[in-house]
Amino acid sequence: MRPLWKGAISFGLVNIPIRLYAATERRDPRFHYLHGECGSPIRYVKWCPYCKREVPAEEVVWGYEYERDKYVLFTDEELEALQAVPQKTIAIEDFIDMREVDPIFFDRAYFLEPVEGGARAYALLRRAMDESGRVAVARVAIRSKETLATVRTYGARALVMETMFWPDEVRPGESLAIPFGDEPEDREVQMATTLVNMLSSPFEPSKYRSDRRERLTRAISAKVEGRGVEAIRAPGVEGIADLAEALRHSIEAAQRRRTGGAAGPVQ
Repeated sequence: MRPLWKGAISFGLVNIPIRLYAATERRDPRFHYLHGECGSPIRYVKWCPYCKREVPAEEVVWGYEYERDKYVLFTDEELEALQAVPQKTIAIEDFIDMREVDPIFFDRAYFLEPVEGGARAYALLRRAMDESGRVAVARVAIRSKETLATVRTYGARALVMETMFWPDEVRPGESLAIPFGDEPEDREVQMATTLVNMLSSPFEPSKYRSDRRERLTRAISAKVEGRGVEAIRAPGVEGIADLAEALRHSIEAAQRRRTGGAAGPVQ
């Protein structure tokens, strides 16, 4: 892996030099837009409609539209000067219980690796969080954008940082049109709980695979070799209007899945 940048974790008066790595990556085959008539890749250019020419990167500036077609301009240096934390610094502010954070706040994950001279302080922070059962809440500036983040232990020896949305960036769920009054019956709740328990198991990430990616990879190979692509129809779900009946069928299917054979009727 190539580091995105070198920086530091600021922990009280302790400074821990680290490298930042992207912890996740999408593995789907990457497609390109082509011109259908000639097969050439489509090129996206930064175009100025006033000057009628392509604009090189060094001529691009940041602008905020405060009124329609009216902008105030900022340089990279001006934006950096407005940040509460220095660039490439993970400034820890608090330690919290991870269970208090709703997953909706999390955005992207990054591995943190100690740089030469920082291994002891890195291990100290990781062990202190591990033994206290706490995670750190921090501010970090990435690509001239300040964001909230958590730093937590990962595996046996590592630290991982997850960038977060600010509270006012999470949309309120109260605005959803969720009807009230149509409450399920006790028997339906009992059957649904039974189904949840039957489908419960320890989380094993390795057992989940992208079927679409595997089919897509085979389809790409078939096209490269000049063969046709066989369409795969997803299994349909029969519509069952009655909720209790749908739960009964689901429980029986879960029983067959567990035992690998026939399931008795659900009462």
